[in-house]
Amino acid sequence: MTFTPTRPFSGFSVDDIPAAKQFYGDKLGLPVSELNGMLMLDIGAGAEVLVYPKANHRPATFTILNFPVANIDSAVDDLASRGIRFERYEGMAHDEKGIVRGNGPDIAWFTDPAGNVLSVLSDR
Repeated sequence: MTFTPTRPFSGFSVDDIPAAKQFYGDKLGLPVSELNGMLMLDIGAGAEVLVYPKANHRPATFTILNFPVANIDSAVDDLASRGIRFERYEGMAHDEKGIVRGNGPDIAWFTDPAGNVLSVLSDR
């Protein structure tokens, strides 16, 4: 017997599938499909992420999904224009846009409607 996954994917929970579908599909512009009360997010390069409902959902206290981008300033501006609010964490030096720079890739965090933490980060 050999462990040979054919198409691995990750998943996370939310407390409201319709709100998640609107957020990931409309606000972030990701291709989203729905089946059996769950969502599959197409995050590019053939990768997908499962989003499933959980009645007693508790948001992750860590970043569950990172979106690398070529130009973080443009990406943050674009997401902000769509109503995305960026998090500011105590002890971190965020610029006026909410981007932390100079400690690894430039990064800005935001949350989905269920409170899960996501990020947009420079791929350079």
